[in-house]
Amino acid sequence: MSKPLQITLGVVALLMTFFAGSQFATWIKSQSPQNKQAVKEANEVIKLHRPAFSLPDLEGKLRDVSEWDGKVLVINFWATWCPPCRREMPMFVEFQKVHGAKGLQFVGIALDELIKVDDFVTEVEVNYPTLIAGDEGVKISTAYGNRFGALPFTVVIDQDGIIRETIRGEVTRKQLRSIVRDLLAG
Repeated sequence: MSKPLQITLGVVALLMTFFAGSQFATWIKSQSPQNKQAVKEANEVIKLHRPAFSLPDLEGKLRDVSEWDGKVLVINFWATWCPPCRREMPMFVEFQKVHGAKGLQFVGIALDELIKVDDFVTEVEVNYPTLIAGDEGVKISTAYGNRFGALPFTVVIDQDGIIRETIRGEVTRKQLRSIVRDLLAG
């Protein structure tokens, strides 16, 4: 066997080992008692009426969650330093554009500094309200079922103000499409 082929096979074997190890680590983490407890606690708010809160938007205007009563509301807790948060936001912009007229409303709650949030929101061309929460965002996120402070953390609320879904971690297009379709149809 030639030297270049040995090196190539060695690199492929190393990459396969790394991939298998990372998949195993992800599976182990999902089986941890702490993770199972977090899922259980997040699910405890399902079917409850959404907690009230008011936070300032990027212009400093105080916005109350009741402003979006009667709409399917997707609240996303995020931060600029969170890579999965940054990845999912363009999809939220797209869904707001496509489904906003049908009664869908996204609201971002940033657990971050105003200047960083403003820069990122401008860069991504966010087309939905972004609220600045700072430390208050952790309390609000906890009230919505995020007991371990995961980011991103997304909550979906129906037109009657009832929490229908909580998602720890990055939301997939398939998840969001299914949730939005079912709630906007009903």
